[in-house]
Amino acid sequence: MRVLVAGLIGGIVMFIWGVAAHMALGFGNVGIHQPVDENVVLATLHEGLGEQAGVYMLPSFDPKQKNDPYKVRAYSQKAIHAPYAWVVYLPQGDDMMQMGPQIGRQWASDTLSALALAFVMGLAGLGFRRRIAVAAAAAVFAWLSTMVPYWNWYRFPLDFTWAALVEQLIGWLIAGAAMAWWLGRSERKLAS
Repeated sequence: MRVLVAGLIGGIVMFIWGVAAHMALGFGNVGIHQPVDENVVLATLHEGLGEQAGVYMLPSFDPKQKNDPYKVRAYSQKAIHAPYAWVVYLPQGDDMMQMGPQIGRQWASDTLSALALAFVMGLAGLGFRRRIAVAAAAAVFAWLSTMVPYWNWYRFPLDFTWAALVEQLIGWLIAGAAMAWWLGRSERKLAS
């Protein structure tokens, strides 16, 4: 029960931090720019990408053609000279200002993450400082295993990648401190 409560506390703290980090501090906008002429880009998306929602990398290469040296060479030449884009595409659109479902999913994600972290932090023999160190290590691990590969393989902007580390590290240090406090408090009660 103490781990469950610690996870709920951590989820709430991380959610509140995420709101502050995105809305007040602007971490969610680092590396994201406005297009020069959005209407030109939007007008060509249906024609160029069709009706299938998904992630598109441009220029693209069909992996089924990797054994054709002429296709590989042609792609390489095109990739050197053409712009690059990573596009998350929804042909039907979505009003990003209607955040109700997104807020619920984010809270659930923060809480499930905090529950997993609380489980590890609740292991015997860990004091307050070590529990916070576990939270910091978990944040760095998550960043190294997700954001750094996005930067490396999909060319996510470096400032976007660093901002994600700062946001996650600060958030999980704060949430980790709250969870470590609760877990230590609970252990002291059990020992009494």
